[in-house]
Amino acid sequence: MTSRGLFTPIFVPDAVQDAVADEAWLRAMLDVEAALAAAEAAAGVIPRDAAEAIAAIRPGLGDLGIAARDSGSPVVPLVRRLREFSEWAHHGATSQDILDSAAMLVAKRALVPILAELDAVVARCAALVREHRDSVMAGRTLLQQAEPITFGLKAAGWLAGVAGARDRLRELPLPAQLGGAAGTLAKLGEHGPAIADDFAALLGLAAPRLPWHGDRRPVAELGAALAIAAGAVEKVALDIVLLAQTEVGEVAEASEGGRGGSSAMPHKRNPVGAIRARAAARSVRAAAGVLLEAMAGEHERAAGAWHSEWRALSDALANTGGAAWSLHEALDGLAVDPDRMRANLAVEGDLGAAQTFIDRALELE
Repeated sequence: MTSRGLFTPIFVPDAVQDAVADEAWLRAMLDVEAALAAAEAAAGVIPRDAAEAIAAIRPGLGDLGIAARDSGSPVVPLVRRLREFSEWAHHGATSQDILDSAAMLVAKRALVPILAELDAVVARCAALVREHRDSVMAGRTLLQQAEPITFGLKAAGWLAGVAGARDRLRELPLPAQLGGAAGTLAKLGEHGPAIADDFAALLGLAAPRLPWHGDRRPVAELGAALAIAAGAVEKVALDIVLLAQTEVGEVAEASEGGRGGSSAMPHKRNPVGAIRARAAARSVRAAAGVLLEAMAGEHERAAGAWHSEWRALSDALANTGGAAWSLHEALDGLAVDPDRMRANLAVEGDLGAAQTFIDRALELE
């Protein structure tokens, strides 16, 4: 892609944006149609040469979105194109099967760069824990100084939050969807359940117990897990913003090449990575709210709620990756000032079990 717009490149890295772009959705839908045909051919429901022909068809995006206005789904005009090459395309499936399975496939692929960024954040937090396990600083509760802690313990808290959210995302099941017109796979007869399991395996997705056209938990749970991951990232970013305040001055992001500069105040060293991470995380929560709202749909297929998920899921994935990427960048260049931390310390005291908690947190890396 040559043009990514004005705002997206600020908040979302190229690898994540590519994984959720319209072209990525089209590729996923075509992969789903190919897997469906392959599973049906293996069961003897459609001819093998038809499955091979369907897998070879790779139309471009073109005006697919405009053509989808009359049906409210891009699958309908896509199937028209596929059936120009094979009458067996889309056999026994419904539009929601293709889009739901494509959504899970898009998520599976987008989670690769997202999890890589979260891994990098966890690794950088762990490095800060080890480097500053004895760097004493003020613990702050309700924005007031409390008992002393170490910066290593603060970073251990960051590590635990992000690692836990990352692990939840990594373990989340992403199921395929195949139910046919009303969730019974009527057109596939007795072969239906076996084809559905084979279809899921071919896509590398989980095989659900039954079709989930009206049970939107898979999408809602993914949205919630993304929002939690983005929230864990934003917590770290917020701490960095607060610690980087001029009056506190305990950490600072890198400033080489004018990074973090101001158009009006050249003396400023803004924590731009943390700022970008916070902005992206807020967008994730907005998108996740749409996905949670879509859980209550009418009967066997929702009228509008399901349709609202597609763009929201792309946004949630993109901005979770963007939040983690921006925080990774902020942590990579983070300068920590233990002397300023000690100078700011107004309340002395015992560090208690700080070192034990630090060791436990490092086990999560």
